[in-house]
Amino acid sequence: MGTHPDTNTTAAAPAGDGGSARRPVSTALDPRYSTPDAEAVPWSTAEDLLHRSEVFWLTTVRPDGRPHVTPLLAVWQHGALHFATGAEERKARNLAQNQQVILTTGTNTLSDGLDLVVEGEACLVSDTDRLTSLATAWSTKYGPDWAFEVADGAFHHPDGASALVFAVLPHRVFGFTKGTPFSQTRWNFT
Repeated sequence: MGTHPDTNTTAAAPAGDGGSARRPVSTALDPRYSTPDAEAVPWSTAEDLLHRSEVFWLTTVRPDGRPHVTPLLAVWQHGALHFATGAEERKARNLAQNQQVILTTGTNTLSDGLDLVVEGEACLVSDTDRLTSLATAWSTKYGPDWAFEVADGAFHHPDGASALVFAVLPHRVFGFTKGTPFSQTRWNFT
């Protein structure tokens, strides 16, 4: 499984509320998929949705090339989306072979809201300080049922379950506004 320097060190992590350490290098509205009056969505709006959203859909690739999609919880911190999974779960087994993922979130309506598609590489987080910060973020966002202890480079739940934690630093993010106006914004990070 891949690791990323920003996921295993705290030096790159900003102080404060765990906001974004990274900003897109470009933002563009795609007029082919936008109404004439549409404007590009500001990154701050997308980042706010990443902070607030409770459910995300993770797409990974099975060893035979078929996609695997599953809903999960995620936390936006230090410019990355973080999710947890058991080491023997399908998504963890897929990530052992292919770290390229897509995470989506938004609304399940046609004429209102903003949907986001985050493309990136899932990197294992093993740094104790970083995991402790993420465990605090999990319980703050999702409540006491999602409180974790940190040991041996993983989350551990009081019921005995353990989970690996992955960070996805976006390579690119797509935002789709629905209603008046409809728009497609693309944020590139590389």
